[in-house]
Amino acid sequence: MTNSRELGFGIIGSGMIANYHALAISECAGARLVGVASRNAATAETLATKHGAAVHTTDIAALVAREDIQVICITTPSGAHLEPALAALRAGKHLVIEKPLEITVERVDELLAAAARAGVVVAPIFQARFGANARLIKTALETGRFGRLVLASAYVKWHRATAYYQGWKGTKALDGGGATMNQGIHGIDLLQWFAGMPVEVFGRTTRRVHTGIESEDTAVATLRYADGALGTIETSTAAWPGWSRRIELCGEQGSVCLEDDTITQWDFRTTQPGDEAIRHAGADTALGSGSSDPKAISHQGHLRQIQDLVKRLRDGTPLGIDGLEARKSVSLICALYASAASGQPVVPR
Repeated sequence: MTNSRELGFGIIGSGMIANYHALAISECAGARLVGVASRNAATAETLATKHGAAVHTTDIAALVAREDIQVICITTPSGAHLEPALAALRAGKHLVIEKPLEITVERVDELLAAAARAGVVVAPIFQARFGANARLIKTALETGRFGRLVLASAYVKWHRATAYYQGWKGTKALDGGGATMNQGIHGIDLLQWFAGMPVEVFGRTTRRVHTGIESEDTAVATLRYADGALGTIETSTAAWPGWSRRIELCGEQGSVCLEDDTITQWDFRTTQPGDEAIRHAGADTALGSGSSDPKAISHQGHLRQIQDLVKRLRDGTPLGIDGLEARKSVSLICALYASAASGQPVVPR
């Protein structure tokens, strides 16, 4: 735990998503943005100036060494999270890391082991877990309302224009994959948060529209759970016009469908007071949707996670999602990719 003074934040990386982190920090009580570091001096200066940060630099070591910074946000391309994270950890800084933590299980494990040695907190960005309706579903699962799960499925059928894939997106080295690792990961994280990790994954991937990228623009997988339940994953960035992310959970005592953070089906064999209100509660619209435009998400989800981290550092309360939890989605996706490459089912590591 820290004392009551304001927490200083630094951001490493100055691409699109860095702006969401900066907005969240600016609106979070007890937090302030001190500085930005990026390989691109011009974009670092632009981001720092826009959000009132005193420091902008191309020197990561100088930023993480500052005594007025306690937390570093990592917003570099996904496959370039580890190195700046390790630099921050060596300086004893807590971390906020944009999803995924890293693009392989090995790199995730290296990062988490270094954080454990340093005794610092790692807060991964998975804002979908902070939706009000996602949390209602989690509570219903924890109280046994569904009985035995039968099917658990995640569908992320989104659209991205060809121009989106200019640069590092869709590359194996920096994106770690395509539609599944970059876009599908939020739905996959929700699925495993709700249903647990499968014991076997059988996946297939393809490039149907974005044929110029290294990775998949479409993937499917079947899942097998230890208790006998089955599941599916479907992801794409090639589907026009892009639909809301959908999670379906079907059990012997009830079933639910979550579209983005709107509950569209909430049906149980035994009703309880409040069920009808939940059916008509509408969306938690604060999070926005990236189904057809990556910039259409809101920074409110990031704000909820920054607030969650500040509370953790102030009061010692558990994080809404920690690094070990965030590892699971990377493990599951890497198993899907390995299965697609081998043509055989794979056990997630």
